[in-house]
Amino acid sequence: MAAGRRTVLMVEDEVSITEPLREALEREGFDTELAPTASEALEAAERVSPDLVLLDVMLPDGSGFEVCRALRERSRVPIIMLTARGEETDRIVGLELGADDYIVKPFSAREVAARIRAVLRRVDEPPKAAEPTSPLEAGELSLDPARRSATLAGEELDLTRREFELLQLLLSEAGTVITRERLIDEVWDTNWFGSTKTLDVHVSSLRRKLGDDSADPRFIHTVRGVGFRFAAPDELAAGS
Repeated sequence: MAAGRRTVLMVEDEVSITEPLREALEREGFDTELAPTASEALEAAERVSPDLVLLDVMLPDGSGFEVCRALRERSRVPIIMLTARGEETDRIVGLELGADDYIVKPFSAREVAARIRAVLRRVDEPPKAAEPTSPLEAGELSLDPARRSATLAGEELDLTRREFELLQLLLSEAGTVITRERLIDEVWDTNWFGSTKTLDVHVSSLRRKLGDDSADPRFIHTVRGVGFRFAAPDELAAGS
């Protein structure tokens, strides 16, 4: 591996994808390690310590979701899921397991390289200025920024990092519409290359964990063409 180059572990068994993508990523300045199976992926992750993992959902000996879960149990390595399926449920599963992004096949090598750079930039960002540490309350929902935890009716919510940051931003300005652009800028970054559909997938997952109904929401309201709004305190009181 060349000094100073970032290493991408590509977990994919289709040669028609791996060969041209590997060549393209090498030209873009990345070193690549190939693992065609789930078992080889976990071994390679231990051996190589990659800077990022490109992980296919469908593998010959198992599911990429299981690989994602196993990697997350022992590492914070950035993970981009590759899937031939465009269903929202598949994307939600990957994001809930801790994946940082997803790409739906077919895709271009340039898109993959751009997504890799965007994810690595977020990982390399210096820590943000200290955030307010006062707990936020909304009815039965409580969010503690200092502990990075949230509870609903006393039950701990199992939120991913992005879900937590989305909820914190929306809850901190309850009653105010927050634009899609601002949510992307503050929760992802201003140089985000991915589709804004990623925001919708995260909001959908967050709603489900809150027991919210998108057709008749209690907490998170969609403002079509603009963004999202967390219910104001008087709305929650009226609905209780």
